[in-house]
Amino acid sequence: MGRLFGTDGVRGVANTELTCELAYNIGKAAAHVLTKETKHKPKILIGKDTRISGDMLEAALSAGLCSMGASVISLGVIPTPAVAYLTRKYEADAGVVISASHNSAEFNGIKIFNGNGYKLSDEIEEEIEHIILDNVELEIPTGDAVGTMSKCETALYDYKEFAKSMLSGESLSGMKIAVDCANGASYKSSVETLVELGAEVFVVHNHPNGININANCGSTHTDKFCEYVKNIDVDLGLTFDGDADRLLVVDEKGTLIDGDKIMLICASYLKDHGKLAKDTLVTTVMTNLGLVNAAKERGIKIAQTKVGDRYVLEEMLKYGYTLGGEQSGHIIFLDYNTTGDGLCSALLLLSILKKTGEKLSDLSSVFTPLPQVIINAKVSNAKKNSYTEDEVVMEAIREVEEEFSGNGRVLIRPSGTEPCVRVMIEGPEYELIKQKASYLVKLIEARLS
Repeated sequence: MGRLFGTDGVRGVANTELTCELAYNIGKAAAHVLTKETKHKPKILIGKDTRISGDMLEAALSAGLCSMGASVISLGVIPTPAVAYLTRKYEADAGVVISASHNSAEFNGIKIFNGNGYKLSDEIEEEIEHIILDNVELEIPTGDAVGTMSKCETALYDYKEFAKSMLSGESLSGMKIAVDCANGASYKSSVETLVELGAEVFVVHNHPNGININANCGSTHTDKFCEYVKNIDVDLGLTFDGDADRLLVVDEKGTLIDGDKIMLICASYLKDHGKLAKDTLVTTVMTNLGLVNAAKERGIKIAQTKVGDRYVLEEMLKYGYTLGGEQSGHIIFLDYNTTGDGLCSALLLLSILKKTGEKLSDLSSVFTPLPQVIINAKVSNAKKNSYTEDEVVMEAIREVEEEFSGNGRVLIRPSGTEPCVRVMIEGPEYELIKQKASYLVKLIEARLS
């Protein structure tokens, strides 16, 4: 069996790849690794999104945690960033989220935060994997040392109060906002927070039934929402993914604004007000070159990392930066939360709109993106790293790289969260780069099938 943890926890099809047995073993191993130095009974929080498999996996995971003596507190359906925040607020030893983020309902995942609300380091994940994959025997408690389970009824309220506090009493009164909840974890928190701050809210996809999370909605399926926003009289639209750690926005004209533009809007505003740490924005290698060039013109330095918000966060913590994120909408404001937080990003953007009085369509002209295409080559998790070993594929990639050398770029990488290889090409002409990306995708799929 290969490595369990990807760039965002353990993920797979629920009940076949991510089984109850695996969830139980993750609970046991995580409880041991994360609390082995503690002298007290460990306290571990669990939150989940709206997937039908969430209850099943929570039961199995909780059993594993309790078998190692942990006190498990269930937070119910709640966004991923809420778990990160509440782990700190409630002084827990760890927080666990059961979610597959933007993936469809048959998938699920397990991601873990340490007691400080940060995603686990590679070293800690490898220690957990070692215990599971190598069948390491752990000392099992008995009697009154066995763990217990309880529910927290105030989790959603506490997270909303934290979110509202970011605006320091500022009201959103007079703003009209459309919201796409992706039938996911934000279906209560985002809407209720915006209403409580005084906004007039128009909501879609906020009726989860366990199987409709991310189904043609949310931040990965935005076409219909863009049309919806365009046809109603609102200031902007906010669209979240299934666990609400990422945000994309739609301007009043129905144009999609991705994470790159959201970040540069916020970075520019913060820099102008002396609040951008070291005048630096942290991005990944997937960030559009248009952002990099525009940031330099504004006196904003760019630090780039591998793809994955965990690597963005590591860079931020290492060098003392406070703003970073991904084109996909994972944006980290370290002054407020320790992970990507869609609601946090939305509120700060709304605050900028309110204070400047500008329309989002005007603010989003911060840079002109270089044409970019990202297409997924669908291959199994077992084979998605094998394209580098195929001489035909690698020669084709080299040829495309040479074609765009000095006038664009090519980036090929296995997804850390899905069974696919992502093919990204930037260049001067959209149709040309789309043709080349499609060619590489078809070749990779044919060679690795």
